Amino acid sequence: MPTTKTLREGSTRKRAAILSAARELFLADGFDRSSVDAVAARAEVSKRTVYDYFGDKQTLLQAVVDAVGQSLITTIRRTLDDTLADPTEITDLEDALVTFSMRIATDMLGSAEYATLQRLVRAESGHLPHQGYNAMADTPDEALAERFAAFAAAGLLDFSDPRLAADQFIALTFGVALNRLGSANAVEDTRVRPLVVEGVRTFLRAYRTVQGRGGTKAQRAADVASP
Repeated sequence: MPTTKTLREGSTRKRAAILSAARELFLADGFDRSSVDAVAARAEVSKRTVYDYFGDKQTLLQAVVDAVGQSLITTIRRTLDDTLADPTEITDLEDALVTFSMRIATDMLGSAEYATLQRLVRAESGHLPHQGYNAMADTPDEALAERFAAFAAAGLLDFSDPRLAADQFIALTFGVALNRLGSANAVEDTRVRPLVVEGVRTFLRAYRTVQGRGGTKAQRAADVASP
């Protein structure tokens, strides 16, 4: 008899196979024309297994959208770790924030995963729990707010509300690009970068401290000590 661990691993594989099959069919044929039978056949599981895992086709669609959202959140967290991990090691705060923003504008907003999420939400909004359903919710904003709080604790930024600062940063960078260009995808539009750079500079004019102006840690300490 299989062990509990083997069953659990098998269940994970089946769930992933069902989600992958459903995603492919929803994108190719649309929600209404994609049957549970077709999903089961493509995933190589029984129709009953699809229902056991997801209940109904509408719940399956939401699970597909949520899975794509979680993949994008993983990209955002990885980008934060790559570009804004340790405030004490930042020698040029403007450059670090621009690098982070441009990585998001390419690796995330220019990714196939993001395009998939946009297509599914636009095309199948009537089958999702509510209008404007957001698979990522506030997680990216909160993750950026946590990183900004660390930068404030290190004396590089100064604000009383890290989440508000994160919201303003997003509005000044990606929000301006979306409003001006209709997209913040830097892979497809070279005009995104100048808008992002100016947004970062505007943010820093409001929140950067003397210590956050750049240079080595010794130089920043000297700036703080100077009258």
